[in-house]
Amino acid sequence: MKTTWYCPLDLSTVVEEEEDGVIYTVVVKQQHGAPTSPMTVTTRSQCVKAGTEEKLVLHLLHSFSMGDSSFITIFLSTYRSFTSTKRVLDILIDRLEHPPGDGVRSQTRQSFNKAVCTVFSTWLAEYPEDFRALGEPSRLLRLAPLLPQDSSSAADLRAHILRIAEELSEKALLPDSHADQTRVTKPPPDASRFDPTCILGFPAGLIAEQLTKIETELFVRLVPYHCLGSLWSQRDKKGREDVCWSVRATVHQFNKLANAVLASCLWPTKLRSQQRARLLEKWISVAEECRARKNFSSLYAIVSALQSNPIHRLRRSWQETDREAMRRYEELSEIFSDKDNYSQSRELLKEEGTSKFASLDNRVNNRRLTGSSAQGTVPYLGIFLTDLTMLDTAVKDRLDNGYINFDKRRREFEVLAQIRLLQSSCKNCVFVADEAFTQWYQSVPTLTEEQSYRLSNEIEAPSGLTPTVIITQCPDLSTSRTSLAGDSDSLFDFPSPVNNLLSKLAKHMKSPSVSCLDVDTSPPTNDSSSTSLSPSTPTKSHRRSVSCGNNPSYNTQGSGPDMRIIRIRMDLQDGNLYRSILVTSNDKTPTVISSALEKHNQDPNEASRYELIQLLPEGKELVIPATGNVFYAMTSSSVDFLLRRKGGNTPLGLQPISTETSATFPRIKAKGRRLVRTLF
Repeated sequence: MKTTWYCPLDLSTVVEEEEDGVIYTVVVKQQHGAPTSPMTVTTRSQCVKAGTEEKLVLHLLHSFSMGDSSFITIFLSTYRSFTSTKRVLDILIDRLEHPPGDGVRSQTRQSFNKAVCTVFSTWLAEYPEDFRALGEPSRLLRLAPLLPQDSSSAADLRAHILRIAEELSEKALLPDSHADQTRVTKPPPDASRFDPTCILGFPAGLIAEQLTKIETELFVRLVPYHCLGSLWSQRDKKGREDVCWSVRATVHQFNKLANAVLASCLWPTKLRSQQRARLLEKWISVAEECRARKNFSSLYAIVSALQSNPIHRLRRSWQETDREAMRRYEELSEIFSDKDNYSQSRELLKEEGTSKFASLDNRVNNRRLTGSSAQGTVPYLGIFLTDLTMLDTAVKDRLDNGYINFDKRRREFEVLAQIRLLQSSCKNCVFVADEAFTQWYQSVPTLTEEQSYRLSNEIEAPSGLTPTVIITQCPDLSTSRTSLAGDSDSLFDFPSPVNNLLSKLAKHMKSPSVSCLDVDTSPPTNDSSSTSLSPSTPTKSHRRSVSCGNNPSYNTQGSGPDMRIIRIRMDLQDGNLYRSILVTSNDKTPTVISSALEKHNQDPNEASRYELIQLLPEGKELVIPATGNVFYAMTSSSVDFLLRRKGGNTPLGLQPISTETSATFPRIKAKGRRLVRTLF
């Protein structure tokens, strides 16, 4: 089968060719030779677009000879999305036990042997944990004698594989006590020994340096493929508790830092407003120092904590905060603004990703930074997790003929490559630990959202209104739910224009992603019978959960129905829950309502008792017809919906929270109030 189309501007011809279980994208370019020569030069390049599992694995052995030089790297980075290490080894071992006579595609025996060594050498160098995770050595013992024996490099490769096989054999003889070593739980800190105001005694630069040390060490150990959407979405499944452990470690640190900010500001309830303002100013200074060190992860955690409802509502404390500190705080908050698709955050990563220092104003640049001279960039990991989650959701894993869509893996690799590039900038950073700060940081007790809000109310009593606890849970695209424990996992939400597809998706992404705290943007109800959203009056709540943002419509393959990911809120007694629903151009209102009810753990058979309402800007509502096509009935101005019981009123206890602020209160945009949660 051959499909051909032409690109007249550059005299290129793009052809799709299917051969023996593989679809290739072939680009033939015709370029003019020397000005005085009428001859044209024709070049041909090709890469795998899709194929069967077996053929994709075997393509590892002849990708170089076919000019697809990046295939090995991309395959080894992403294969866990569609197959397993054991399966890949079985296919390769079978080929080595029954090698082709003249090699694949006329490869000589020598080039075939070279390809074998290249594949396994690259695999062992980049992902040795794949082999150590096999559990038993039988495959490696079969593989070793099949490897080429005509070079010293092949001999070294064989010896390396045999050493790992020996490790697995010894490990199999040990008791199973090591199996749970990754889940060793530490005793909780002794709250009686925690001195929240002690943080004032540490210089802001030292605190930022220590936080950057922690974040950098975690980021360098991050396994990029753990961020793949297909793997990260399995983190809450039974038996998968240890999946993506390196991402979980980053999530845990993000939550831990946000909790430290909360605890230090809320725990001393008897402080005067002026004293508490000094704590707020300290954390603003620490955030600024993190920015100077390009530690965007800690920066986001601190800003998120300061924006959380328990701290944000402390009006008197914010009124006593220095005006200059408030100005700097607002500037730092704007880094994660969703304006122009988070353009400021992305520009900073682009400009400073591999640079030695942050591109700040002269006042900050001239300030000497303590600790390491080389400044790596520690990104907010939610940027990449969201890119990969969106890719995993928007692009099919397989074509209509059942072939694995390898083009999808190429797009995923673009994101993973960005992570690895930033990791390389951090590998040479050197830090010196400060024991005093470490002891204080480890002594911080973990606050639940209920404890945080209770402490906040003790500091400044509420104005007679019943608080609304809102759990915002976004298009967690995997429908996984997060716990409220200290190590709860959630999903980062920060789209990026990695390629044409993500560029289109990202234009519709509205909400920031994760932090361990959450301030929802759902405004309060105007009266007992209306739940219209008003962007100017956001309702806030402190909650750990997931926020994936608003998502666009797209067509994954061109031939199927159009689709759109929407967020549906449901007014319940225990808060406003958000869930994501994938709506296609074939879905009618009852189907969407049933799906939403099921996601909210309600009876889907009760769909006839609810109406679906699109929440539009300026507090307006659009009621979707009871038997209409949701995809075509909705407008493109919003992806937020409300599921309201017909004839029902707002549930008791869901009273609006006053969001009136003073002139010195942090002026945070409605969307920014949504406390980016712990993606973790």
